[in-house]
Amino acid sequence: MSLLDDLKNAQKDAMRAKDKVRLGTIRMALSAVKQHEIDGRTNADYVALDDDGVLAILIKMVKQRKDAASQYETAGRQDLLDIEQAEIVILQEFMPKALSEEELDALIVEAMQESGASGMQDMGKVMGLLKPKVQGRADMGKLSGKIKAKLNS
Repeated sequence: MSLLDDLKNAQKDAMRAKDKVRLGTIRMALSAVKQHEIDGRTNADYVALDDDGVLAILIKMVKQRKDAASQYETAGRQDLLDIEQAEIVILQEFMPKALSEEELDALIVEAMQESGASGMQDMGKVMGLLKPKVQGRADMGKLSGKIKAKLNS
């Protein structure tokens, strides 16, 4: 079953359960996917989004909510912070399981060996190898910091 189908089924379940927060969040995600598909229809060889495309949209939505949550926290708006955090939890249910620190470290070492990375000038090579493997499963900012630390040591 595709990620899009999972979202649609979760929407139906949320409707049946009358869970307004979950339903609204899932509808927002489906709307973002639909908007992306509509924006991509300008060319004749258009293909619908696959799981990677839907996952990229979900990742972007989670990042937006995390940014908004930090701003609400700074502003002292606990009511809005709670809403953003609830939406983050709901969206993350549809994302793959996060990698542990040990798994991430092992992938970094493997990518460094595969690319022959020896210094900071090889950062792009290592990131290029890792990005498809960790997409949606790790924070790219933290990953970048870990790679820099390993390349500098």
